[in-house]
Amino acid sequence: MRAHGMMNPAEGMAWREGDRAQQRATRDALSELVERNAEHLADAFYAALLDDQEARSFLSHEIVQTRLKTSLAAWLRDLFSDAAPADREAYGQKQRKIGAIHARSKIPFRLVLMGAAVLRTRLVDLIRTSPGTFEERFTRLATAVEQIEQSLALMSDSQAAATETRARQDEAYRLFSLDQDVNLERESQRASLMQWAQATLFQLLDDVDVPALQPLAGSPFGFWIRHRAGIMFEHAPELQSITEAMERIDGRILPRIAGGDPAVRTGLFKELKTAVDEIAFLLGEMFQRLVAMENGRDPLTRVLNRRFLSSILSREIGYANTHDTTLSLLILDIDHFKRLNDTYGHQAGDQILRQVAEVLMDSVRPSDFLFRYGGEEFLIVLVEVDCAGAAAIAERIRATIDAREFKAGESKPHITVSAGVAQHAGHPDPEFLIERADDALYHAKDAGRNRVHSAA
Repeated sequence: MRAHGMMNPAEGMAWREGDRAQQRATRDALSELVERNAEHLADAFYAALLDDQEARSFLSHEIVQTRLKTSLAAWLRDLFSDAAPADREAYGQKQRKIGAIHARSKIPFRLVLMGAAVLRTRLVDLIRTSPGTFEERFTRLATAVEQIEQSLALMSDSQAAATETRARQDEAYRLFSLDQDVNLERESQRASLMQWAQATLFQLLDDVDVPALQPLAGSPFGFWIRHRAGIMFEHAPELQSITEAMERIDGRILPRIAGGDPAVRTGLFKELKTAVDEIAFLLGEMFQRLVAMENGRDPLTRVLNRRFLSSILSREIGYANTHDTTLSLLILDIDHFKRLNDTYGHQAGDQILRQVAEVLMDSVRPSDFLFRYGGEEFLIVLVEVDCAGAAAIAERIRATIDAREFKAGESKPHITVSAGVAQHAGHPDPEFLIERADDALYHAKDAGRNRVHSAA
């Protein structure tokens, strides 16, 4: 006799064959369903995306109809005809390649997820009305959703990796750009702007038709703004203002000058000159910001500014997690700095900041990172140092500053500092570690200042 509930080998083989047959039937049904409706699904996908304002910056109806819809329909057929592909690596490479393309195209993954949600909804509707029992339709639905989710996961990983690589490359090029002769570049672009303005003014005085005029956007200066300035001055508010002023000149001022009576044209000439002067001023401000940054250094104290803090701290956290090493953060604040400024003046305050920075630079190793974190705050990333070691370094700095004679003009104020210390405990977010060190600093100041406090 055989035990109750147990299969003999023949029954087990038959059960497995039945299961495989059911899987094949499910794949065949899905493949046939998607084959018949691939174009419809692609239409729904892109209709949703073209309703999204952000997506419209990447897409157009023409591109969708001539290229993208056909590609998506082919991807759907391929995805569901290979619902259980023999070569999993080849399947994964296909999906990762698509993710890399999204990254190179700078397509936000949010849009990919939005489109995938549309596909899932439409597939649900199609599967609900397909032939078969409830169990068969449910299995098709579960298989379809699982296949889409697997594909999205592979795409997401690839897109994230490719985006990170691109960001590193962009930052490297930005650093290369910043390393060029900034003053020479500033004067060169200012001269290019003025050359366009002078040539345009002479043409207008000679009554040249506006269509024959070169728009500012089409001048060497305009090309530089669009292609080089976007890298050198990423996110600079002046760059957006310059772009808006250029659009105002090309789209409103120059067209209105054409055919206007002399009195109107005189006013428009003044408006054109004002707009060009505005661009020249903004250009100077933008370059001044660049000179001040000097590859990420604070111009007053010569230590690093906050520009690269997030990327440096993220990298060090990743290294600590991967190699199981320690990492600590120290945030230091000059006590009663506002009172010092009010008493001795801001120039004296700047002198104190420079002298404190000198003490800090002498107190850290070449492998550590020293930032000016705020007005009178400094942040030190101490690599391969635990909390006790970081507290000892902070105490040594505190004692050195407490004993040092500082100069503020003719005065010699007594300077003290408070410090907060925190050790990285595995959390991947750099802000979490910064907040812990900042909380420790708060406790040091709240306890009376001129002391070090370590986070629990």
